[in-house]
Amino acid sequence: MDLLLPVLLAFYVACNLGANDVANSMGTSVGSKAITLTQAVIIAGILEFTGAVWFGGRVSQTLAGDLIHVEEFAPDLHLLFLGMVSVLLTCGLWLQIATSFGLPVASSHAIVGAIAGFSGVAMGTEAIDWSTLGRISLVWVITPVISGSLALVFYSRLKAWVLDHPQARLRLQEWIPWICTGLLSIFGAIVLPTLFSSLSIPYFPNHTAMIGTAALGIVGLTALSWHRFSQDRPLEGVFAQFQVISACFVAFAHGSNDVGNAIAPLAVISQIRQSEILIPGDFHVPLWSLMVGAIGIVVGLALWGKNVISTVGENITPLKPSGGFCAEVATATTILLASRFGFPVSTSHALVGAVVGIGLAGRSPSSPLKLNTLKEIALVWAITLPLTASISATILAIVRLFSASPS
Repeated sequence: MDLLLPVLLAFYVACNLGANDVANSMGTSVGSKAITLTQAVIIAGILEFTGAVWFGGRVSQTLAGDLIHVEEFAPDLHLLFLGMVSVLLTCGLWLQIATSFGLPVASSHAIVGAIAGFSGVAMGTEAIDWSTLGRISLVWVITPVISGSLALVFYSRLKAWVLDHPQARLRLQEWIPWICTGLLSIFGAIVLPTLFSSLSIPYFPNHTAMIGTAALGIVGLTALSWHRFSQDRPLEGVFAQFQVISACFVAFAHGSNDVGNAIAPLAVISQIRQSEILIPGDFHVPLWSLMVGAIGIVVGLALWGKNVISTVGENITPLKPSGGFCAEVATATTILLASRFGFPVSTSHALVGAVVGIGLAGRSPSSPLKLNTLKEIALVWAITLPLTASISATILAIVRLFSASPS
């Protein structure tokens, strides 16, 4: 079997990532009416593609080799090949089912569950790295708690210091430089070190170039915000601008991290087919495979992303641009903290937790939390890992009946 089927399956998974996970990054912006659905598709498409191609290789390498002991498959690489095909098929199907119901699931749950499921059936439980699986599961549990807490603190302070102040417009004018500084500092801490590490600028050390770029961005955003403020725009209109920027960052970060959920199995398959040897911890992720994932993500968002955007942006709690902005800043901060400690993080966990935090901070009879929506989301999160593990194991068992290993 050549690479055509795995490439098509990886593209299929990436499309469903675009329909489900990418919608999470834009859901709050659309829900608060800061941007339209069409604008969300265009913005997310550009930034997800850029993030996936430029920064997506590391996550793919981690997922490809850390979750299972690939050396266990050395006697039968064809079995590993079939297992990774079953992983791709499982993830694509489950994400499509969830998206059709408008439910934001964690693609990391699906990929981890599917890999663990087929490995357990193929080589027994000793093939699974249980310590890695345990750490990942713990991060999944605490991610929405952290993002929700941050969002609650951000929004409650914003309400107390600006939104509920008797002279709210004057207070916002004073706070604009600090908001711009905080926002771009979070962005810069994630994006700029990786970007400038691959660049060589004559006469400028990398750290100087990074600081200069961040400073220019802060000055430019502050000047633009003051200009919009001087046009007698309402307070929420100014925050709509900030929210678009925060949504852009979440989309970029998501592309750089979650593209690995579609591409990691393809990277393993590609190495098996090209070299017929598998070295643990030494996976090469081809640029063409990242392109496959990036294009698939954009196509999926454009075709099917509307359902999940509606769920996250409108069906948990009503959002204004100020609340949506705080939710996305909390999400970005959570992802940054997790990245600093080398933990994988679920964008959907972080964003849903942040939206709940906003709902708690601004809770009133006119803006209640919709508990039925939260129960549905939590149920899908809980069943994704065991369900995808079972589906992947079943698919592998069926495939093995109809596919004999080459002699």
